[in-house]
Amino acid sequence: MAEQVQRELFVDEYTLGLVGPDQEWAGTVADGGTVRTHTPPACWGPMITPEFKGGHEVTKPIAVEGAEVGDAIAITLRDVEVTSVATSTGSMAEREGAFGDDPFVDHVCPECGTEWPETVVEGTGEDAIRCANCGANASSFAFEYGITTVFDVDGEVGITVDEAAAHDLAERAHEASALPENSRQHPILLYEPHEMPGALGHLRPFVGNIGTTPPIEMPDSHNAGDFGQFLIGAEHDWGLADEAALAQRTDGHMDVNAVRPGAVLVVPVKVDGGGIYVGDLHANQGDGELALHTTDVSGYTEFDVEVIDGLDLDGPLLLPNEADLPHIAKPYTAEDVERGAALGEEYGVDVETDAGPIQVIGSGATINDATDNAFDRASALLDMSVGEVRTRCTFTGGVEIGRLPGVVQLTMLAPMDRLEARGIDHLVRAQYDL
Repeated sequence: MAEQVQRELFVDEYTLGLVGPDQEWAGTVADGGTVRTHTPPACWGPMITPEFKGGHEVTKPIAVEGAEVGDAIAITLRDVEVTSVATSTGSMAEREGAFGDDPFVDHVCPECGTEWPETVVEGTGEDAIRCANCGANASSFAFEYGITTVFDVDGEVGITVDEAAAHDLAERAHEASALPENSRQHPILLYEPHEMPGALGHLRPFVGNIGTTPPIEMPDSHNAGDFGQFLIGAEHDWGLADEAALAQRTDGHMDVNAVRPGAVLVVPVKVDGGGIYVGDLHANQGDGELALHTTDVSGYTEFDVEVIDGLDLDGPLLLPNEADLPHIAKPYTAEDVERGAALGEEYGVDVETDAGPIQVIGSGATINDATDNAFDRASALLDMSVGEVRTRCTFTGGVEIGRLPGVVQLTMLAPMDRLEARGIDHLVRAQYDL
C-alpha cells in the first residue's frame, strides 16, 4: 500500500482480472478526497483475451486514509464520462476446449494446451485471437447473438449497425474503443457482430464493478454471490470450498444501473485501507442485464470518499438518485407528512415521518437467494427482524433486479433513528435534502 496520502488521486493502471489483498496498490487517497479513474471496457474485451484470469479489467486497488477492517467507505459518484464511440455486445457462447472449469478464469489454448496463453490478433472476426505459441484460435468465447453499437457525440442515444459498419469499426477497434494506454485487452469490436441493425436505444452510463477488496484473492467478475457460484468446487487456484467461503466477497460486481453520477455507494472495508477498485463502465443497461452482458465502454469515473467508522457492513448500500427510486420509496413531501399526521390524529397513532430511502444490495445463486441475502443484511444493519424488513419493504419500498441470476436492490424508507445509530443518517439527509 502506498504511504503518500493524496487529496486527489488519478488511477490508470489495472490488474489482469484479479482482486485481492496481494494486488499492487495504486495509491492512497485522503479521507474526504477525490479519485479519478480511467478504465477500459470490461466483460467482453478481457473475456476474449486469454491472459486474463478474470472476466474484467479493473483498476489496481486504492487505499483510503484511515479505513480499517470493520469500517465502511461512502463513495459519492460525481461523474462518468464515456470515451468509446462504439462497442460490441450480446449473448455469449463458450468455446469448448479453451478453458478448464470456468471460461472466465482458467483459460487454455485448445490446441497446444498453454495455460493463459499470450495471444496475437490476426485480422478481424471471431477467429482473430490467436495463440502466440501455436497459432490456434485461443479465445474462450464467441457470440451466440451479437450486435455492434455506435453512440452519438452527446452520448444520448446509440444505434446498432450493419455488417459493413461493424467491419469498418473492427479494423479500427482500438481507436473506436478508446482503449487507455495501459490496457492489455483485445477490443471486442474485433469480432464485428452485426445482428439486429438499426435498433435505437437510450444511453445512461453507469459503473458495473465498483467496490472494495475482498480478504481473499478472487477473479474480479466473480466478486458477487451469483458469479461467485462458479468458484465453489472449482479446481483452479481460486476455487472455494463452499458458500461460507464465498461470504468473504464484497459484491463489487453489481451491474446495478443506478450506480451512476449523483448516487452514493457505501461499501464494506474487509482489508485495511479498503482497496477500492473501479471498472466495467457501461453506456446503458436494462434492469437484469438480460443478455448477461451490455455496452462495455472506456471512460473516466470521478468520485469522493468518506470513511464511516465502525459501520461493519456485510455488503454494499446504495443511495440512488431520487429519480431512480420506486415511487413508494421516495422521500416524504411536506404534503405527505401533513396528511399522515392528520390520519395519525384521527386514529390515535404517532406517525413516523423522519425516514429516508436506502437500498441494500443482496447477491446469491438466484434472485430469491439474493433477496434473502438482502433481507439478512438489512436486518443486521437496522437491528430489525427479517419479518419487519420484509413488511417495511413491501409497504415503503420493494426489490429490483440488478443482474440475473442473482443481484438485487432491496429498497425501503428506513427510520432515521436507526440510520443515526449506524452513523449514516447524514448521508441520507444530504442525498435527499431531508
